Amino acid sequence: MTKPRTLGDLKNSPWAEAPLRTRTVRDEIRANLLIRLTVGGSLFPGIVGYDDTILPQIVNALLARHHFILLGLRGQAKSRILRELTGLLDERIPVVAGSEVNDDPFAPISKFARERLGECGDATPVAWLRRDQRYVEKLATPDVTIADLIGDVDPIKAARGGHLLSDELTMHFGLLPRANRGIFAINELPDLSGKVQVGLFNIMQEGDVQIKGYPVRLPLDVLLAFTANPEDYTARGKIITPLKDRIGSEVITHYPRTVQLGMEITAQEAWTGRGGRPLDIPDFILEIVERIAFEAREDKRVDKRSGVSQRLPISVLENAISNAERRTSLLGENRIVPRVSDVYAAVPSITGKLELEYEGELQGADAIARELIRRAAGKVVEDRMGGADLGKIVAWFDQGGALKVPGEERAELCFQGFSVVPGLIDVVAEFGLSPKSDHPRVVAACELVLEGLAAQKRISRSEELGYARMKPERREPGYGKGGISFG
Repeated sequence: MTKPRTLGDLKNSPWAEAPLRTRTVRDEIRANLLIRLTVGGSLFPGIVGYDDTILPQIVNALLARHHFILLGLRGQAKSRILRELTGLLDERIPVVAGSEVNDDPFAPISKFARERLGECGDATPVAWLRRDQRYVEKLATPDVTIADLIGDVDPIKAARGGHLLSDELTMHFGLLPRANRGIFAINELPDLSGKVQVGLFNIMQEGDVQIKGYPVRLPLDVLLAFTANPEDYTARGKIITPLKDRIGSEVITHYPRTVQLGMEITAQEAWTGRGGRPLDIPDFILEIVERIAFEAREDKRVDKRSGVSQRLPISVLENAISNAERRTSLLGENRIVPRVSDVYAAVPSITGKLELEYEGELQGADAIARELIRRAAGKVVEDRMGGADLGKIVAWFDQGGALKVPGEERAELCFQGFSVVPGLIDVVAEFGLSPKSDHPRVVAACELVLEGLAAQKRISRSEELGYARMKPERREPGYGKGGISFG
């Protein structure tokens, strides 16, 4: 259906009827949300792990027509949730053509729109605004000013139009007025200076603000949504009490509650569609990658106030795949199958995402990252192979056996090396693998078993000597020489 192009046409369309003509943006979101709840389906596509905790609270806030804030640590999908709110807006809405503040043709708020309607009447041109154009987002920083958010007097406009500086037509509107009849989101709200927060509060409470000493009336129709990190309340700033009081709902986000949910998020967000050779990621490798983040969040050497972002396992998985892709390309193999050694190659994706306490700083991020990988592998082996008999494998190492597995070697050669350890190839049946087939996956599983035994301190592991017997600290150096090394 052709959309009306003038005010006269608009008056003769369904848009001239209540409630479309009179409802605010928060009424609009509320109405569309109720329809979505009735019909069923996902309210926030791509948001995983919040169905029973966070999303009901956000729905309640929107149904109550509240401005709200998402409070949580980094990497908890706060910004993504805010951007998903546009899906609850109407597909298009009518505005006075040329208006900087998306004036409603039936209820204009700017002097420009009022004069345009007075001059043109029913012939006033009408434009249509898409839902994605009604979302404005700003990252708060201490240098953000009132002019950035709300606006400022523009001397050039005044000179060209022959207006007084106090005339509203001389104003250059900021981000918030340009979000009129839409959603305005501010990330890291406490980083805004107190002065700017006061101006934001005045707009929310009174609908006016003073620009260069001139009062400007701006009865904006906008849904305000904020994000903040709890540590920012004291580390970099705080939310002033009057503004905080005007925020209707405070929703506290969290990291995935289970490893399975975390794996689902990581698999959804990680870039795995590389093209070229087929990619085959064993599920136990996906679990190791996810458990690294869970181990880090529980580690006392990692700063709990900063948190461990969900971006960590996403980056680790992408980096591990890249290392496996590089090896596969160099060796000319047909399939990309990541191993535990590829996860170790992704240590640079871990170190940059950990904020360490003093003890952690002394040990170093690299050492902690490697320990986290080993602990994650140990948990996977414990959960999946708790009832398996690994005694033969440990006994072989206790008797002086040693094995060094190059991460850059072909799967077939690695398979031959692992075959030397009694019982190692057979035990991978616990992972649903046949020892006689699918050697790349078997090799990945064998690496995991040895890593798990090293994490449980039943055998030792070092970058130089590989896997060997777990020796007492006073054992003479060189124990285990004569073991197997290949490559």
